[in-house]
Amino acid sequence: MSIWDRLGEFITRVSSSASSGVADVVEAVRTVFSGDPDLRRRVAFSVAMIALSAKMAKADGIVTQDEVRAFQEIFEVPPKETRNVARLFDLAQRDVAGFETYAERMAQLCGSGHSNCVMLEDILDGLFHIAKADGLVHEHEGLFLHRIAEIFRIDEAHYESIMARHVNLGAGDPYVVLGIERGKPFEEVRKRYRKLVSDNHPDRLIARGLPQEFIKIATTRVAAINAAYEMIERGLRHA
Repeated sequence: MSIWDRLGEFITRVSSSASSGVADVVEAVRTVFSGDPDLRRRVAFSVAMIALSAKMAKADGIVTQDEVRAFQEIFEVPPKETRNVARLFDLAQRDVAGFETYAERMAQLCGSGHSNCVMLEDILDGLFHIAKADGLVHEHEGLFLHRIAEIFRIDEAHYESIMARHVNLGAGDPYVVLGIERGKPFEEVRKRYRKLVSDNHPDRLIARGLPQEFIKIATTRVAAINAAYEMIERGLRHA
């Protein structure tokens, strides 16, 4: 059964509750999928992405068609499930709880409890993909994403590496993407590159709980890593 079929059942159940705030949503994920930890991780990831996307859109004040398309690129929602996804999106937007409360609860639901948790990085990557859909990450979106990273316990250097995959930071950009200092021997750069490609292979992401339907995050991330490495390699070859 697709993750969307299970998510649709879950959203129908949550939407019919009296309050359906973030606490209800988190508790429902824990309860409904308590017997299947792997499915619970995948549903939790999906719920976190939808809810935090909704909160980011609310903070932005407007949802553009570019953002909708970017959302659909990541989610690849089957037509029959779009209504259920929209219900959860609207539920999160209407909830009086602020985005920080959502981020804290989602971190508890999805995270490992350690800093730089890879699953929370996946969520942040997806949010960046949506935020940049209209051509740039606006200031308020940048503040939103930075605060999410703080709540997710993603350290500043790691956050800058994630951001560099989506935002042009200038001359140091490819090195920031790989998370390595400029001036390091090329062998160290290549070793770092190979580790990142291995760590971010789609199979690895699925193994840690990223639903198959969200694999766009993995492919865009690896593409950015490849582009950064090729840029560094060309620069060193012509130096």
